[in-house]
Amino acid sequence: MGTIICQDCQKVVEHYDDEKVTTLYGKCPTCNSK
Repeated sequence: MGTIICQDCQKVVEHYDDEKVTTLYGKCPTCNSK
């Protein structure tokens, strides 16, 4: 189970299926539109 977390606000953006437990950092739509 993987998780994508927003770098700016630390909210969970999305979960995705993965063999390993991983955390990726991205930007959520709210922070992306600023």
